[in-house]
Amino acid sequence: MAGRVPSGVAWGLLAAWAVHDAEELATMARWTREARPWLEERFPGVPWERVEVSQAHVNTAIGLVGGVVAGAAALGARTGGRSGVFQAALAGFGVHGMVHLAQAALVRGYTPGVVTAPVVVIPYAVWAWRRLRDAGVPIRPAGAGVAAFPLVLAGVHALAHALVTHRRRRRAAVTPHEHP
Repeated sequence: MAGRVPSGVAWGLLAAWAVHDAEELATMARWTREARPWLEERFPGVPWERVEVSQAHVNTAIGLVGGVVAGAAALGARTGGRSGVFQAALAGFGVHGMVHLAQAALVRGYTPGVVTAPVVVIPYAVWAWRRLRDAGVPIRPAGAGVAAFPLVLAGVHALAHALVTHRRRRRAAVTPHEHP
């Protein structure tokens, strides 16, 4: 059928995201902890003490984003790539890859996600857009998706913070007191 791509193009978003976020999962908490003194010195206006990047936070945030990406990929697969949500997620994902490159340039070194950004994220996004275009899928303006991406990430991180904090408090409340 004209104006559709195979579902594998859309599910590729979830696959590319999984590879990319595996790198972030493995490196983000440690990197942020080790880079914090340098970041505080270089960017003093940022409230670094409020930025929680414990491994529990990273795990939770990545899991939440995975739900969003899986939903977007499913919509893309069901609609042959026509879904506005899929196209917005695809646009945001591609820009996210470029942001990783900019972050690494800004700090003049490694940042979590920069290894997979140029070899997985950006190539997948370019390939998927070409497949959509070549299949005659109507392309929705990417501006809304790109603009929504930082808002979705901020929301995910706020929710991850709330969930991790709630788990810590709950665990502390149910931990039996030690008896001598």
